[in-house]
Amino acid sequence: MTPHPATCIAFEGHRRISAGPMSDVALAVREVLARGEQAPVLIFDDVTSRPVEFDLRGTPEEILARLASEAPGEQPAPSADVREDDTPRRGRPKLGVVAREVTLLPRHWDWLNGQSGGASVALRKLVDAARLAGEDKDRKRAAQEAVYRFMTAIAGNLPDYEDATRALYADDRARFDGIVSTWPEDVRNHTLRLAEGALVTHP
Repeated sequence: MTPHPATCIAFEGHRRISAGPMSDVALAVREVLARGEQAPVLIFDDVTSRPVEFDLRGTPEEILARLASEAPGEQPAPSADVREDDTPRRGRPKLGVVAREVTLLPRHWDWLNGQSGGASVALRKLVDAARLAGEDKDRKRAAQEAVYRFMTAIAGNLPDYEDATRALYADDRARFDGIVSTWPEDVRNHTLRLAEGALVTHP
């Protein structure tokens, strides 16, 4: 079973029903469904925009009890580093440095050895810079996917939806904002919030 997200958001058609902890959203959705509303009700993970489903059978107390039982348990705290006599270790923690062979051309070694701190420090800085750059790209791609999921599910019939999708992946913030600004208020506001991490604001 896919675990429920920490927070989610629910829409009845283009109107936001509720947003926040899953317990609050589930009960709000239950009330809407009990009224027999005709507009489709959709629930999304508030961060990824993946669809969320709740078992809304029974009383509010029964619903909350099910949600509590399905919530992921707390992770145990990391154990202390101890000696065989169970005495906690003191001093600096181990850095986890691993020595391995690296094969480079002479010009590469010449450049590395000329850097401040020597070859090892320079290599670590280069690896960290590349890793952070990759993480930034991954975060942006995940944010774009979240916007796209939400737009596809709820805004597919809204004006200029396809143009908004193209602007999203073209990183055209001005065009994207201009299109989305004409959409229903709740859909517009959530779409723009999701897009904060997906689009670069150009000067």
